[in-house]
Amino acid sequence: MKPYVICHMMSSIDGHALTDGWDRSFKKNAGDLYEKLAKQFEFDAWVCGRVTMQEIAHGEGYPKGLATSPIPRTHYFAVRDAAQYAISIDPHGKVEWKNNQALDSHIVEVVTEGVTDDYLAYLQSIKVSYVFGGNSEIDLARVTEILASELGIKRLVIEGGPHVSGSFVNAGLVDEVSVLILPLVDGRGEHPASFEVTPEAWAQPTYLILVSADVQEGGGVWLRYKKPA
Repeated sequence: MKPYVICHMMSSIDGHALTDGWDRSFKKNAGDLYEKLAKQFEFDAWVCGRVTMQEIAHGEGYPKGLATSPIPRTHYFAVRDAAQYAISIDPHGKVEWKNNQALDSHIVEVVTEGVTDDYLAYLQSIKVSYVFGGNSEIDLARVTEILASELGIKRLVIEGGPHVSGSFVNAGLVDEVSVLILPLVDGRGEHPASFEVTPEAWAQPTYLILVSADVQEGGGVWLRYKKPA
């Protein structure tokens, strides 16, 4: 059992996902449109990777020495009835949350068993939930099953960054891909594409069927694709 998984992305015409260097007003308008479109999915959880979550958290470190004894590597759920969950893919436990909310959603950290006891104690102290996605690497299939069975999550939206989105697609877990193509060419070859995986992890191309293509105010195009039946 797993949730229905939607990968919702925003990119330039040439496929770049990072917005740094774009005009401020353009970036804001694009971001507002992106979030407006995301709400149409009526999801109960959203997913971002460590880098994005660190930007949201605005962390300033966390107290060390909170763990006075080893902490069992078992899932911890501070809240099980949240209206919405923020899923943070953070294998080594680096995101420094100030409380257990991110954009009005209850935070669930996804870590590996190699995370420090101090970090787990810190999460417990501010009532941030966490699940273990694997011993040394995150098994995304296992994570989605845990989220469904333990928290009842039915619709999960992946909102980046590129490596998280690419990893979900590469693992065959994405049911729908939503891409807002913006009317600009980025041109910076070193910038990541909307979907990224390492050459070692790459499995095979993912073939999709176009469901809709809608022109948006401001010149963007919203493309939606689904996996073949």
